[in-house]
Amino acid sequence: MIPFHLLVAALFGWLEREQRNVIEFLRQENRVLKRQLRGRRLQLCDDERRRLAVLGQRLGRRVLAEVTSLVTPETILRWHRELIARKWTYGSSRHGRPGVQAEIRRLVVQMAIDNPSWGYTRIQGVLKNLGHRVARATVARILRRQGIPPSRERPMQWRTFLRAHWSALLAADFFTTEVWTVRGLVTYYTLFVIELHTRRVQVLGSTPYPDEEFIIQTMRHLTDPVAGLLRAHSVLICDRDRRWSVAVQHFLKTAGVRVVQTPFRAPNCNAYAERFVRAIKEECLNKVIPLGERHLRRTVAESSPTISVNAIIKVSATSLSTDYSNSLPAVSFVAGSDSAEF
Repeated sequence: MIPFHLLVAALFGWLEREQRNVIEFLRQENRVLKRQLRGRRLQLCDDERRRLAVLGQRLGRRVLAEVTSLVTPETILRWHRELIARKWTYGSSRHGRPGVQAEIRRLVVQMAIDNPSWGYTRIQGVLKNLGHRVARATVARILRRQGIPPSRERPMQWRTFLRAHWSALLAADFFTTEVWTVRGLVTYYTLFVIELHTRRVQVLGSTPYPDEEFIIQTMRHLTDPVAGLLRAHSVLICDRDRRWSVAVQHFLKTAGVRVVQTPFRAPNCNAYAERFVRAIKEECLNKVIPLGERHLRRTVAESSPTISVNAIIKVSATSLSTDYSNSLPAVSFVAGSDSAEF
């Protein structure tokens, strides 16, 4: 009869041999799978890293060096250290007063930008009127983080400057129209001026030869002390067309009008005039074929479309002194004495 201890030893030997065969098979399988990756990095989730880290810590560095094929032993041990660190890491509890809401920060910055003369105390008072209790030091800290200096050092915004000088700003420009005459197709240039605060437009005249004498003559009527739109200390915005010559600018300067020329290829700097040109062409001139100069003048004068120049604008040319106060903003085409045929 076989002794019991020999039977147990034979059984354990068989089980160990079987386990070694299984391990060898799995290692060989891992090598095949790793070879198919072709150098690409294996993406593991946090749960997979956690399981490998726990098992790797039990084996130790020496055994891991023999059996590991997917990652290095140092990687598995690093995962284990991170797992321990995460276990003993606690979220820090916040102490002190709560932070300022994003809406209040936005209001503070917006008030400082729209009102350059407002100081910290003024902004604090306005916020209090809106139901927000914010300290003066908090307002100062919010503005400093946004790079906004105190009120005495705060530069004036262009929006504020233009709003303060809005009633004195006018814009001038030309628009072209192709007119059929006895000489064939001729390009006519129409000069106009628009008041920015009322959107009132005065058409000064149309000519195929917009030379220096024509512009100076129209400017004489425009600077007339009785009926002219340009008063002393007004600002006229125009482009850098060569028609606005040195002589024209000198004449306007003598009349007390300051000329501001926009940069090259920057139509947005004279946006109101450009928008009017687009509107008059789309609503009127592109829908007719002008047959002669008189037809062009009559078409511009008698047309009354609804034009949008930053607002709904009524175009009226039935008289020389159109009452537009009841329908502001409005545009009135007013003929100068040099274009009495309107």
